Amino acid sequence: MIVGYARVSTQDQNLQLQIDALQNAGCFEIFEEKITGMKKDRPELNEMLKMLRAGDRVVVYKLDRISRSTKHLIELAELFEEKEVEFVSVQDNIDTSTAMGRFFFRIMASIAELERDIISDRTRAGLSAARSRGRKGGRPKIAQKKIELALKMYHSKQYSIREIVIASGVSQATIYRELNNV
Repeated sequence: MIVGYARVSTQDQNLQLQIDALQNAGCFEIFEEKITGMKKDRPELNEMLKMLRAGDRVVVYKLDRISRSTKHLIELAELFEEKEVEFVSVQDNIDTSTAMGRFFFRIMASIAELERDIISDRTRAGLSAARSRGRKGGRPKIAQKKIELALKMYHSKQYSIREIVIASGVSQATIYRELNNV
């Protein structure tokens, strides 16, 4: 059986490009996930790995869609080899059913990890440069007076949460978080 795995990092991103490519590769079943690749526990990936049998073929759009690191990619490759499962990466032109495919797979895994590390280093450097110019980043803090107003309104029991949110400008989540801290 040919199975596919498609993943994007955030709920806002779209899986359709990957799904189209996996369908074109003949995937019978496609496991879809909207979760960061840095998370070790990915339910759909785990479900796919459990159901694989000898002779199956796993297809992904790109290597970075299935793995967190070179180490993880190599672990997956070893698992596939142990289960006698072929692995194909459409965009990277990798097919582990060949010796050259297995070799190229390991080289590309190293390059993919290097690329991710470089992006991470650039991001950290950019954040550091912004901090040195006085920029803090992140969400702006809510004025304590607004939070106090929201809590007073809540405790008065005269307003709904929706009314409190509109009047104070404090989100529902922040109101409940502050109530739990009291």
